[in-house]
Amino acid sequence: MHIIHDKVLFVISDHKTDYLILEGNDSLGFFGELITVGSHQAIKIPLTHHNANILRSHFPFTNPIPVLRKKRSFGLGDRLGIAGEGHLRVFKACDAYPVLAQQSMRELTLTKRSYEDVLDAASFAVFKFGYHDGFGADGDHLKKMDDIENVLKLGYTMITLDCSDYIKNDVLTLSDEEIKNRITLPEVMKKIYLDREINVEGHLIHFNEMDLMRAYYVYQDAIEYTTKVYQKFFKNQAYAANLELSIDETMTPTKPVEHFFVANELKNQGVVLDTLAPRFCGEFQKGVDYIGDLNQFERELGVHAAIARHFDYKLSIHSGSDKFSIFSIIGNHTKGIFHIKTAGTNWLEAMRLVAIKDPNLYREIHAFALDAFDEARKLYHVTTDLTKIPSLKTLSDDELPALFQLNDARQLIHITYGAILTAENNQQDRFRTKLYRLWSSYHQEYARMLESHIGEHIRKLYDGFIS
Repeated sequence: MHIIHDKVLFVISDHKTDYLILEGNDSLGFFGELITVGSHQAIKIPLTHHNANILRSHFPFTNPIPVLRKKRSFGLGDRLGIAGEGHLRVFKACDAYPVLAQQSMRELTLTKRSYEDVLDAASFAVFKFGYHDGFGADGDHLKKMDDIENVLKLGYTMITLDCSDYIKNDVLTLSDEEIKNRITLPEVMKKIYLDREINVEGHLIHFNEMDLMRAYYVYQDAIEYTTKVYQKFFKNQAYAANLELSIDETMTPTKPVEHFFVANELKNQGVVLDTLAPRFCGEFQKGVDYIGDLNQFERELGVHAAIARHFDYKLSIHSGSDKFSIFSIIGNHTKGIFHIKTAGTNWLEAMRLVAIKDPNLYREIHAFALDAFDEARKLYHVTTDLTKIPSLKTLSDDELPALFQLNDARQLIHITYGAILTAENNQQDRFRTKLYRLWSSYHQEYARMLESHIGEHIRKLYDGFIS
């Protein structure tokens, strides 16, 4: 409950959707319906984009803020627009800043939502639950100038620049001689990097000629594009927003020398990054724990974290959902200064709730997901083996929730979210209405599940730097 111009404004629910209720008959710019309750008049206000804008104009705490320069930040990709309460329960109890509004163009296309929808859901959530500590809004994995400009004008306070279109992955097929024939290293670059050792917190960064040529070949176009984006949108604080650079969408892990090269070249161009996301060794697949050599990951993470500190930005870890085996390592080597991105794990918890509360609906969706999997797999890198998922015919209803403890079953449901949410039957949505009705009926259970699950992410991260 909040006061605006001496009038009470609060949120109610009719078990189907939420509304704002404003005391009196003065709309204060909101669009709504005048209602009478006993002898009192009030305005019933639907949660539309217009009304979200009015809410943000009256209550500054419902606007996102730049958070990447805070010590700890945590991205929460709420694909459904209903995870706010569970997320805010977690972040009311810790000092990390949540990025409540975080979606990519791919996610919006697959869920048929918009950047307005995502930001509005976050603003209404912080108003409803009285969260005043600040939250971020991330235009995630954006590639095009027009898309970047659009989300910044909407008020997003962070852009994750995806440079994968400018990174040359064909380097994997090229010999040293072929690379030498394709590029000519600028002499000034040779003077900067060759025949010297660079000490970064005790880690020695050394470039041989082929290291430098490969880094230049793979990343130079991405560096030039990042510079253009920075100069247009971020130089001289054109927008009150942070810039994260994503170079994790590559075919090979980012070597420390390559990380240093990218960061140093951007610094030389006057680009100020707030976070950078390398591609780490091992596998960061969707919705499951880290796959790879933990010792190698820890060794290389230590160097990457030192490079990030050297250039005064935070290290960002993408596809951070459910990476429980490495969270304490991340917390330790980043010294508690990090940005973590999660997304699909919130969707998985929502679907686990379906398996608990409506087994028949879950069985129907699971069968649909098996049919949709091959098409969905084209958009995601996963190593799912469908033969390892038990046939649902062999499982009782009480056993269905345990499927979400199996990596292959988790990834089946994880990557088919778009197909599930947009499926139609006789020109009517097949699952979406049923799902949202269930989630609305059990919203408190969903909030508790998220509080526990996302809370476990935070606890393990903090274990790494709080003794």
